[in-house]
Amino acid sequence: MGIMSKKEEKTIPNSVKHHVLITGGSSGIGAALASYYARPGVHITLWGRNEARLQETARKSQEKGASTSILAIDLSNAAQAVQALIEADNINPVDILILSAGMADIRPAGAKTETSETALQMSLVNFATPVAMATEAASRMAERQTGRIGILGSVASFHDLPLATVYSGSKAGLGRFSTALRAAMEPYNVKVTLIAPGFIDTPMSQRLEGNQPFLVPVDKAARQIARSINRGQAKLVFPWVFQLTRLLEALLPSAISHRILRALDIMQHPPEN
Repeated sequence: MGIMSKKEEKTIPNSVKHHVLITGGSSGIGAALASYYARPGVHITLWGRNEARLQETARKSQEKGASTSILAIDLSNAAQAVQALIEADNINPVDILILSAGMADIRPAGAKTETSETALQMSLVNFATPVAMATEAASRMAERQTGRIGILGSVASFHDLPLATVYSGSKAGLGRFSTALRAAMEPYNVKVTLIAPGFIDTPMSQRLEGNQPFLVPVDKAARQIARSINRGQAKLVFPWVFQLTRLLEALLPSAISHRILRALDIMQHPPEN
């Protein structure tokens, strides 16, 4: 699927000093980040799949004094997403790009793997499209000698998750791209921040049935993420305990760590429309 509907302002108020573009802005972390950044002088461009929820996020941002525009879009079409980014940046240069949209499907109950259809879509949404968007944004920001790009990965990228091979793999690829892009952009004052959170209390995590240790409230997570992006921090892994689990798995023989990970018992409910 491509763009479902489009609502981009052709002009942005002259009072706008900063332009923040957030994917996944209809709920969860994206909506919480919009609330964090919303204030007078800030224009927030919100992308997501659900137009009604985007409008609600935009309304709340406007109540805080921000101007907004929304775009209902399917990020499995990378070419259209990049073109929409170009159009938004041409209207008003994007100062902060936050790529928070993603899929987190796990292996269906009784199946040996995820479906190939899910694997393809998740690879596009979690890896190919954010990579293409970040590359385009970085090129433009480098010309302007300023900018911030926040890329939402996951602590799942540090582990070989049998229940979520495509999710952990796509996030691992995104993580390596993020750090490589940061290295490329350092000379141009463009800072790329990789965010690798554990469980956050969002509609995505609420689909899971099973133990979710160290669950972080979404507003608290948004504050941590935004502050790291604003500082130009290279990487944010939180809660801190997941930095420890990453080190522990690296020390364990793979046969042992894989046995432990295969024992994870998590089920997933279908997503809401």
